[in-house]
Amino acid sequence: MSTDQFGLAGGDYVPDPDRDTTLLLDAFYERLATTDADLTAAMRARQDELEAANQSRIVDEPARHNLRLTLALVAAYEILRPRLGRHQAIAAVQAAFVEPFGDAMKEGTRAMLDQAPDAFRAMVEMSKSREEHAFGKGFVFERPVDDDERYHLDVRRCFYHDVLVANGAPELTPAMCAFDANWIEAIAPRRHGFRFERRTTIGMGGTHCPFHFDRITDGV
Repeated sequence: MSTDQFGLAGGDYVPDPDRDTTLLLDAFYERLATTDADLTAAMRARQDELEAANQSRIVDEPARHNLRLTLALVAAYEILRPRLGRHQAIAAVQAAFVEPFGDAMKEGTRAMLDQAPDAFRAMVEMSKSREEHAFGKGFVFERPVDDDERYHLDVRRCFYHDVLVANGAPELTPAMCAFDANWIEAIAPRRHGFRFERRTTIGMGGTHCPFHFDRITDGV
């Protein structure tokens, strides 16, 4: 069985929000079940309730799947918080969300970059594909720079954060931001010829989330 469930390594990854979200949610609940299997059924039931109450937030097809994903975290947090306390519940939700595919995503992304004729261009193309197909209209993007040397994407509105705020769990936004480390850590600047910088996020109190990719030039 391939460990590259998202098909990253081949360099021809196309976001499939339904498939990708289902993979993430199954792994999320499976990880939580190792702590207390009886709670996962309650979490899934609560997720269904939350989805029904948040249908107005589905502005396009990507939003439908992003809503599922975000509300799964809310459901788990609501059930774990009385048992574990706020901080431990956040940590448990983050670990279950970030860790199951961590190594596979890092390895797949690194393989994709290693094999690409132009790693910078390959990463930019993947980012743009995800912006369109995986994130959609629930996010607001600005691109102050987009040329052959730099791609600076600023997320001015985050659908995940909006949903978490509306459902009383903004403290979970950093847990979702942490998921990006799975692909960020795959970037080896000198090896791949570009660097990535994200100094803050909306979830960490920033005004926006800067996803900035810059080619490394000689002497830099």
